[in-house]
This record gives sequence, structure tokens and C-alpha cells, in this order.
Amino acid sequence: MNPPDISVLIVSFNTRDLLRRCLASLREQAGRAGIETIVVDNASRDGSADMVAAEFPEVRLIRSSANLGFGNANNLAFEQARGRYLVLLNSDAYLAPGLLDAALMRMDSSPGVGMAGGRLVGTDGGWQPSARMFPSLLNEFIILSGLAYRYPKSRLFGRFDRTWADPAEEAEVDWVPGAFAILRRDLIDRIGFFDPRFFLYYEEVDLCRRIRAAGCRIMYWPELVITHLGGESAKTLSGMEFSSHASQLTLWRMRSQALYYRKWHGFAGAWSAKALEQVWHWVRAFRNRGTVPAKARESEGLIRLWNQAWKETEGGTVSPPQPW
Repeated sequence: MNPPDISVLIVSFNTRDLLRRCLASLREQAGRAGIETIVVDNASRDGSADMVAAEFPEVRLIRSSANLGFGNANNLAFEQARGRYLVLLNSDAYLAPGLLDAALMRMDSSPGVGMAGGRLVGTDGGWQPSARMFPSLLNEFIILSGLAYRYPKSRLFGRFDRTWADPAEEAEVDWVPGAFAILRRDLIDRIGFFDPRFFLYYEEVDLCRRIRAAGCRIMYWPELVITHLGGESAKTLSGMEFSSHASQLTLWRMRSQALYYRKWHGFAGAWSAKALEQVWHWVRAFRNRGTVPAKARESEGLIRLWNQAWKETEGGTVSPPQPW
């Protein structure tokens, strides 16, 4: 049997009903492209895996006994994928009919492109960040300061999410989100898939940096429109040792941020990213301590979380035991 053109890789974590809709949209992709679908269920508690087995027998289902995170679950699916191209697809995203055919045609006609993403929209059709710049201390400051939110049309202040750009124009970009992306299998065979140290956050950024370092381009193709809810798996987290889901996810983000900056910018870059956010929140806490105590406490908590993330990652050099 000839290998399929595309292997669609989906990581599932407690999003059964959304996953059902996602897989149903893949059934409507019948066209020129030969497609296989692989779902890795990250120990969901809502019956997601049983639903896939019962309702989508054509899907290759991998049941993980633990939550592997995004990157490692995709690595597991990659080991079984046979397609010429890999498509990353979130379980809370779904595709219009014919989208994978269009993505296949673009990749086949663009040999220098290693990875491409499409235009992410919400259920109301509203734009979501779909093509971004690599993290940097300048970009971190612009986001922390709120300048990115206040001046989205500025090429300087809107640089990280490219909010200044026309979303209808294709562009070569630094990185695209893993909610939907298409990659060349032979490239991944050469450079490796996701760095297993990243449990959640920054795994796509790291992969895109390696793709760019290998001499391949990363493209944003706006004609590929993907409806994406976003954040659905995070809403299901429970039993946290912290006071809120937000603090747990923030700690994970800080761990991955430390790992990323240490890998790509060395000790000075990682320490500076930590110090920048901590100094910002020290100033915020100082200004709000007498007027808005809740904001001051929030900033003080974030300073402590960064100290914890820095200690647990040994300054961005090691990944804490997973699952985080």
C-alpha cells in the first residue's frame, strides 16, 4: 500500500465533544490528498478515547496512560505516521472541506517551505494570532508593558503577533502556532520533531527555529482558514497544587520560557527574560500596593513563580520531571 500524502496528528485531552467535531471535519476532506489520522489521547477523563474508538474506527488511536503534553504526544504519533507531510491539528479546531487538498498543493509547489500555517479564526470569524515573530527581550517588554495591546497597528508595537499586517496577505514568518500547521516529513526525519524537554508552551517556537536553521522557510497562507476555539484543554485541569489554573499554566509557561531562552540565548538571555518580567511586576506591585492590593498580590505571586521556575529548571538547563 502506498503511503498517504498527509498524516494528521491530533493530541486529545478532555475535549471529547470538540474532538468529535474535529474528526468529523476531517471526514469531509476527501479529495486528491490521501489522508491518515492519528489521535493520541493524553489520559483523558471524559471518555474521549472510547468515543474515537466507537465512532471513528478509521482513526489510529494511541491511548497514553499519562498526560505527555503537546510535544511528546505528537512525537509518539510521529513514530507511527506514514505520510509525506505531517499536519498538526488541535482537537478544538476544525477544517473547511478541501483545506488539506489546498495545503498539499501549496506544499508540493513550494519546495523551499519546511512548514506552513493558515489563518486561525474563532467561531465568530474573528482573527486569532496566526503568524508570529520569535520571542526576544524587546518583544517581551512590548507585551508586558501593554504597548502591543494599545497600538496593534504599529509595526513596532504590533510586531510579535504581526497585528499590523493584513491577515489576507501571505507572508514568510518566524513561526506559526501548532493549532494547525503542515510540515515536510523528510525535513522532520532530518532535524527531529519536538524537543521532549518542553511539556507545554514554546515547543512550536523551538521547532520553527530549527526549521529556519536548516535553511527552510516558514509561511503563512491565509487562504487556509481554520476555525479554532483555543484553550479548551486547559479549562479541564483540576486538582492543582496552586490556587488557580492560571497560576499552574503560568508556571509551565515560565519553565518553558527559561528552557527556550537558555537553549537559544544562553544564560544571559534566560536570566534577562526572568529579570525583565520580575522587575516589571515589582514596579507594578509597588505602584498598586496602596491603591489596588489585588493587583499588587498578583504581581508578587508572579515574581515568586518565576523564582520557582528558575530553581526547578536549574536556570533553564533541565526540564522538571514530567508530566508537569
